[in-house]
Amino acid sequence: MEKSTTKRFSSGDALIVVDVQNDFCPGGALAVPEGDRVIPVLNRWIQAALREGIPVFASRDWHPEDHVSFHHRGGPWPPHCVRDRHGARFHPELQLPEHAQIVSKAMHPDKDAYSAFEDTDLEARLRRKGVARVWIGGLAQDYCVKHTALDAVRLGFETHVIAEGVRPVNVRPEDGDRAFREMREAGVIIETEMET
Repeated sequence: MEKSTTKRFSSGDALIVVDVQNDFCPGGALAVPEGDRVIPVLNRWIQAALREGIPVFASRDWHPEDHVSFHHRGGPWPPHCVRDRHGARFHPELQLPEHAQIVSKAMHPDKDAYSAFEDTDLEARLRRKGVARVWIGGLAQDYCVKHTALDAVRLGFETHVIAEGVRPVNVRPEDGDRAFREMREAGVIIETEMET
């Protein structure tokens, strides 16, 4: 995996924390293996963003009870991240600042959305803040992180994914590695470490 020559935040950056919710962590309805291992990594990035005055965005699945992705509607997943329920809350150990901008996605019962950009105003919010470069971590590497990163680079943002700050579902054993390959091929930089 390649390393960026610039690992410190600078003006025009934003941090996007993707779906670090109870249902995607151990004990949750759709737990990502070792999903909670991303939390201390992302907390360090959040603290660095706060020190540098960099905006922090946090996306979340915010599903209705009858969402199309759920098994009982023929979808691939068990019910998860149902709005206003415990499973949809951010993990209690995730140290989001009070002023973090929350992006709710996949709220329509008949439409799924893996990307934090899909059917949300995330792009508009980033543009208003003059963001040119985004740093992305969270869950899951092979679904919502991948799709968010692919959309970000397609929309013209310089896009970095924090390798230590993501974990894959790995429905198939190679899905996580395949996701990294797809992202790199699209122009996403897979960031392997951070200077502090």
